[in-house]
Amino acid sequence: MLTRGPDHDAATAALWAARDPGTFMGLVHHATLAANSHNAQAWRFRPTAEGVAILPDMSRALPVADGDHHHLYASLGCAAENLMLAAGAAGRSAELGFVPDGEGRVEIGLAEGGGADPLSDAILDRQCTRSDYDGRAVPATDLAALEAAARVEGAEVMLITDPARIAQVLELILTANAVQLSDPAFAAELKSWLRFNAAAAIETGDGLYSAASGNPTLPTFLGRFMFDRFLTVGAENDRYARQVRSSAGLAIIHSDRDAPAHWVQAGRACQRFALQATALGIRHAHLNQPVEVAATRPQLQSLLGLGERRPDMVLRFGYAPAMPRSLRRPVSAVIDV
Repeated sequence: MLTRGPDHDAATAALWAARDPGTFMGLVHHATLAANSHNAQAWRFRPTAEGVAILPDMSRALPVADGDHHHLYASLGCAAENLMLAAGAAGRSAELGFVPDGEGRVEIGLAEGGGADPLSDAILDRQCTRSDYDGRAVPATDLAALEAAARVEGAEVMLITDPARIAQVLELILTANAVQLSDPAFAAELKSWLRFNAAAAIETGDGLYSAASGNPTLPTFLGRFMFDRFLTVGAENDRYARQVRSSAGLAIIHSDRDAPAHWVQAGRACQRFALQATALGIRHAHLNQPVEVAATRPQLQSLLGLGERRPDMVLRFGYAPAMPRSLRRPVSAVIDV
């Protein structure tokens, strides 16, 4: 079995380190540390006269898991939130707009005179922690802080800590997970984004690194072989059920409307939730299956009494040790010229 070695540790330390947010490259660096689906990093950044534009990179879209590009635009919102927080730490204000022309893009206007948001301090520490948690409850004051942090225009978070309601949502997670894993196209897409060892993770700078999910690292050919033969609905559902039951609760990000501009806002809410959780020592991980499968999304919407509001993301949260971190591509690779 391969192990995470000094090369990966060095790459991680170099990546998750501060850059000068007073520069365009520094802002983009902090933006790329945001959460994004499959760590595909389907974004491009362009300097503008007013500030920064964030554009979708459709060559890195996920046509099976994210057929309507919902998660892609939410990822742009996550990156935008990080960028705006970094700008604030550099003394600049930031204003976000969505331009629907073409494929759509996020436009961030920057000006002098902004103030730092304490959440910016958590950007370099945030991670998606895909392990079992320890079952401890989160104090009510911290739950209230999570709700407040994730409230942005058009999107917010619903926190679920009641075991009976968690069990109901879990059933939808497992149902949707079974649908996805039974689809050969979904499995093939997922496998293409898995990085089974440190060398592969370093080479690509993207994807889902096995060690970050608590899985053993293997040579790529062996990892692909094992994936094809041992990734089963039963085993994965057992793992997700165990992990949800070890968590303190579930967080449902939901937005006013089912449209790209609001998906961006949902991404901002999600990133702010994650950063506030990080600041409070609370871990989180995504369980987006029931919003990715068309048949279960309205069921989740109805179960939670959201009316016309779209459920955008599902996360679990709780307490656990840190896990190995994922990598990112160099900033130079995501600049749009």
